[in-house]
Amino acid sequence: MSLLKCIAVDDEPLALKLVQTFIDQTPFLELTASCDNAVEAMELIREKQPDVVFLDINMPNLTGMELARLLQEQPGTLPKIIFTTAYNHYAIEGYKVNAVDYLLKPFSYEEFLRAANKVLLQTTEASNQSQSITADDEFIFLKVEYQWVRISLKDILYIESLKDYVKVHLDDSQKTVLSLISLKALEEKLPSAKFMRIHRSFIVCLDKINAISKNSVFIGKTEITVGEQYKEAFKTIVDKWLK
Repeated sequence: MSLLKCIAVDDEPLALKLVQTFIDQTPFLELTASCDNAVEAMELIREKQPDVVFLDINMPNLTGMELARLLQEQPGTLPKIIFTTAYNHYAIEGYKVNAVDYLLKPFSYEEFLRAANKVLLQTTEASNQSQSITADDEFIFLKVEYQWVRISLKDILYIESLKDYVKVHLDDSQKTVLSLISLKALEEKLPSAKFMRIHRSFIVCLDKINAISKNSVFIGKTEITVGEQYKEAFKTIVDKWLK
């Protein structure tokens, strides 16, 4: 089993040292970096590409919650986040940025290990899912109101972000599905060979694109702009198509 790469972030030296110690004594975790502020953490996350970040919330200049929101807007795979905080009123906000867990200070190693195991389980499940979703007739389940709805991948045209929800636009004339999940979290569930994020608010099914202009794609009559930070990656795909 490969180790999960970790970054620890906390502006309290003793709290940071505790997280470092807990990571070191956990067999499936590896500490790759640590720091005492969220601004430096953002650079470390880009550089180290960790699997999980143990992130304090209350820090000066940029809070851990603000960093988590900024990461949601970045292209690429989002690290799993476990918040560490002395305050117990961040649960809802943590849910909105798809935090795996949040540890209330002071926390024990048992509580730490329980949160780390959640990351391990999610990472294993995501790996298994990405290996299994290859055929056109595969599917995902999304929570819609009070039930889980099965959606065939071959029916998805594009996916639109609506704050805390996503709207999945389907091949079936004007049919959409609304689910409480972030675009980033859904992006990680989809096979990258078939789906691509081309804008902070849109993921498209590459097979359903029927026209391309300089800065946009067209799926049926819908025009979707390619965001600036996604242009280079999308151009690589287009160049392959046009060879």
